[in-house]
Order: sequence, then structure tokens, then C-alpha cells
Amino acid sequence: MLVFPHAKINLGLQVLRLRSDGYRDIATVMLPIPLHDALEAVVDADVPPGELAFARTGLPVHGDPAQDLCVKAHALLRVRHRLPGLRMHLHKAIPIGAGLGGGSSDGAFALRLLNDLLKLGESEEALAAMAAQLGSDCAFFLRKGAQLAEGRGELLTPLPVDLSGWWLLLINPGVHVSTAEVYANTPCASATEDLAATVSALPETWNDRLLNVMEDHVFRAYPDVAEAKRLIVDAGAVYAAMSGSGSTVFGLFRQKPVLPALPSGYKGWVLGL
Repeated sequence: MLVFPHAKINLGLQVLRLRSDGYRDIATVMLPIPLHDALEAVVDADVPPGELAFARTGLPVHGDPAQDLCVKAHALLRVRHRLPGLRMHLHKAIPIGAGLGGGSSDGAFALRLLNDLLKLGESEEALAAMAAQLGSDCAFFLRKGAQLAEGRGELLTPLPVDLSGWWLLLINPGVHVSTAEVYANTPCASATEDLAATVSALPETWNDRLLNVMEDHVFRAYPDVAEAKRLIVDAGAVYAAMSGSGSTVFGLFRQKPVLPALPSGYKGWVLGL
């Protein structure tokens, strides 16, 4: 069975308070976008029952494959079910450490893929609870459409955000930004904008209201990310912002934009929404 985990962008991001568990409460609107990895799983009699043969191709992913969220998703289900031997292949196309949620999407899609492939019968609520164990934003990727994400990012409320017909320009400067570093350097502050109300207005009104508070630190520490935003603004974006903790920046356009000439190491996409 083959599925295509999708990326996301953040429309506004507020860091509100430090929690007793060490996490921070946030508020953000997450929107799925048509940039995808590919994830396939098959039952393989040559793999011992309960075991997973896991392979990755595409963009390089550093670190121990045993720590991949797809592998961890399999481990969560193995605790609850007797699983056959499985072979799983992840092809990475969403940049790593880019604020696009690619790893979280892979983990969430792995849960649903195995549930459907093996007919495990896990409910949506159970899948969401397991996704929250994988990562704060993993549960989002089990939903459809835009979601207001609160708490650690796992408390989700659907929002009627319709950007059909709009165009998205993404630029990733090839810089890996540490989420932990950005949180450590982003002060908590009270919400200054009702995100749900703001995204219900036209994107032309968003620039001075729908802010990602993490931009301040990231733009200072990683000038290439600030340069990516400048390129998008100069291309005529109606609204431009950094996604998540970076390093990808995106812009919204009424008409299909032309991908600007990019410095060495940068990568860009033009996507229809």
C-alpha cells in the first residue's frame, strides 16, 4: 500500500507560555500543502513476525533510522497488535528541518497506513492519541484542511480556510534550523491576534497581523532565511512568512509566480493550492 505524506505551512505562530512539562503552549493555523513524500508498506513473509525492514531514499536523513517516526509508529502499533513481518520504504522529498512538518507527516501517515493495510481497526481517536506520542504536530496530519493548533500543537480545531486558486511559492535556503534552539530564543508573550478570525479575512490583510514570532530569532541567526523571505516579497507575494521554526519561507500569490533566480544551495517550488 502506497501513501503520500504531505507538508504543511503555518499561518501565524504565537508562543504563549511555558508549561509545567517543559513544552510551550502555542497557537498557530496549520494548512496542508501539495508537497509530498512517498511511503509504502507491504507484508513480507521473509521478515520475521512483528519485525520491520525499513529503508529510506530521496533526500538524505541524518541520524539513526531506528529513531525515524515511521519506525516509532510501527512500534506503537506492535505494542497493541500482533503484526506480521513488514517492509516499509520512505522516499523523502520534503526538506528536513525546514518547518514543513515532513517527519511528523511521515509518522502520522505510517500509523494510518499500517492500520488500513493490516485492518487493525484502530479508531480515529486512538490514532490521534498515538500520533500525539510521536510529536506535537503529528495529529494534524491525520486531519483534512486547515486547523487551529493549540496546546503543544495537538489540540486541533477545524477552520474554513479556502485558498483554492491561490499559488504558493516556497523557498528553502538549505539551512537546517533547530526547533529546540528557536524555542529557547523566542520569548513567550500573550496572544496579540485572534488567529481564527484573522485567517477568515482576505490574505491581503494578513501581513501586519498574521505574524510568526519565531522569525525574529531565526532571521538574526540565519540570514539566509531572511534573504529567502526578501526574494518572495520582491516576487510580489500578497502575504509572506516563515513556516514553523524555519527554515522554509512561503508566499501567497493570486497569479502563478515565476520562481526567482536562487542563490546556490537554495531550493524553490511553485505550487497550486
